[in-house]
Amino acid sequence: MMPPGIVGLGMTAATGVSAATERSTTAHVVWASALGTAIEWYDFLIYGTAAALVLNKLFFPGFDPFVGTLAAFSTYAVGFVARPIGGAIIGHYGDRLGRKKMLVAT
Repeated sequence: MMPPGIVGLGMTAATGVSAATERSTTAHVVWASALGTAIEWYDFLIYGTAAALVLNKLFFPGFDPFVGTLAAFSTYAVGFVARPIGGAIIGHYGDRLGRKKMLVAT
């Protein structure tokens, strides 16, 4: 049983962490997630721009320029679709075996 007055002191009953510390941790997680998402989408933006302007000539020089651009965009599409599928699969094994092991494996 919890002593009287503990809940009224701004402590979380389940963890014993102050409300200010919990808000600080939450804010840190939100900013880290937002930064990671921004970097990820910036990466997709840069690759999409490169696929449209450069990669058709660099990786598919023997093709017609239109077909080379389609081939470059198809590699972009495969990466865009495969990422969440791989995340679901690796996430499943990460929950079972440990996220650190899956991070090292990938």
